[in-house]
Amino acid sequence: MSVKAIIFDLDGTLLDTLEDLADAVNRVLRERDFPTHSLDAYRYFVGNGSQMLVKRALPDSRRDDEAVVRSCLDAFLRDYGQNWMIKTKPYDGVSAMLDALIGRGLKLAILSNKKDDITKKSVKELLSKWTFDAVIGQRDEVPAKPDPAAALEIARQLQMAPEEFIYLGDSAVDMKTAVAAGMFPVGVLWGFRTSEELLQGGAAALIGRPMDLLQVLELRLGEEQVRNKR
Repeated sequence: MSVKAIIFDLDGTLLDTLEDLADAVNRVLRERDFPTHSLDAYRYFVGNGSQMLVKRALPDSRRDDEAVVRSCLDAFLRDYGQNWMIKTKPYDGVSAMLDALIGRGLKLAILSNKKDDITKKSVKELLSKWTFDAVIGQRDEVPAKPDPAAALEIARQLQMAPEEFIYLGDSAVDMKTAVAAGMFPVGVLWGFRTSEELLQGGAAALIGRPMDLLQVLELRLGEEQVRNKR
């Protein structure tokens, strides 16, 4: 099947959110006299939702203390809800990529493990120039990525087969989601994680710049034409 739609991860793929996330968590840790972390450390803390982000940032001795986790999570959500857009911005080249994809008539969607309300707010504030046919963040009633449930929900909403989607993300979580959903997994190298992690997660292609996605589309189209001639 030819590619008709793209699902994007948000943090580390379309938006560079790392500094605002790190700053918010470090403020919560500092207020409680817990050790803070470097920006690079947060590259590996993010990706599995807000609760896991907070747990990974806490001292080892406090990660299993439900009361501490809940208190820090609530404080992080309040802080980040107020300060999420201080340093966050789209990555260079994202605007041109989105323009090109819409120009080709492709449907666009976003699937994030960030809370659903802040996911939608982020898209509204920073990506409002483009129309996304679905924007979904983490919701209590739906398993988080890498469970494919939400990705398949998007496929149903757009009335397309999973095989018609490219899934673009920056972590193994995204690649595993794509594989589990039966979508074509493409890893981005400008995000939070390494090429090794992306390949181990199941990436079928890696791209170094947003506009390189167009080359992946051309290759997929060429493969489809070859199959149709057989």
